[in-house]
Amino acid sequence: MSTQTMNPYEVMFLISQQVASDFAGAVEHIREQLSRAGADVLALQKWDERRLSYEIDKQRRGVYFLAYINASPESIAGLERDCNISERIMRILVTRANHLTEDQMRAHDQSKELGAEGKMRAERAAEQTDTGGARVEFRTEEAKAEPAPAPVAATEEPTEPAAE
Repeated sequence: MSTQTMNPYEVMFLISQQVASDFAGAVEHIREQLSRAGADVLALQKWDERRLSYEIDKQRRGVYFLAYINASPESIAGLERDCNISERIMRILVTRANHLTEDQMRAHDQSKELGAEGKMRAERAAEQTDTGGARVEFRTEEAKAEPAPAPVAATEEPTEPAAE
């Protein structure tokens, strides 16, 4: 009987903002990919949302997710293949995470925050559809009390210096 060794891995997922508009669906898709690979998810967090260095699939911005997992080395190739085939995941990077203990990896878990953010984004999207897509601006009490800034007067065209 052979025992399968489980190694710690750090997995970075990049998804487009369009896919991230269904935030809960994107997180669920990432979890599905990891479970399909037979990985034990120790931590999952939204790492960052930023402008990309170069366009990928005509996308200029992306959302990064970081996962710490325990998985067999054989399953990593399948995970990479499935993520490369997926239309929701733009890029994936898998590295060994021998530099961290399991407790350090678990400390990065933000599963509850991901659920809350998914709910907040869904509410915001529903609110925007209720207002007809119009942008709703919220102001604090201090900002409401301040007068609106005075309009800037148009400057005159510079005149030519007189020829001597």
